[in-house]
Amino acid sequence: MAEGDFGGLDIDRILRNADQQMARAGELQRVLQDLTGRAQDEDGFVVAEFGSTGLKELLLHPKAMRLNSAELAERIKAVIAEASADLQRRISEQMGNVFGEEDNPMRFGHDPEGVMDLIRQAGAAYDRTHEDLMGELDRIRQRMEG
Repeated sequence: MAEGDFGGLDIDRILRNADQQMARAGELQRVLQDLTGRAQDEDGFVVAEFGSTGLKELLLHPKAMRLNSAELAERIKAVIAEASADLQRRISEQMGNVFGEEDNPMRFGHDPEGVMDLIRQAGAAYDRTHEDLMGELDRIRQRMEG
């Protein structure tokens, strides 16, 4: 077993990757703080901007006041939801740019079965590593006793 290699796990590579991920996370944080999602209704009566802190802007065209209150309320809620969804798309896009699509953490929200596969793979790797380590400790114990 090579130094830094435990049961097929390259610890040095894992640590390098963790350092790279942390640097990428810092870069991503700078990009995301100014990211904004935008949406408007089909008539342009309601416009919304949604950021990381929530609703940033809500603009109502004067003609929007001609709508009845229920219709206006529905349009406002729909436009805010669309602006929020736009922000999520932009965040996912930026995370893909920073981390790469394969390592994009946002992809897990769209693929729960993929997450479960990764968890199962990590569990299997842990089990193999644990078994290898316990076997090695047992061999050391036997050498020390013998």
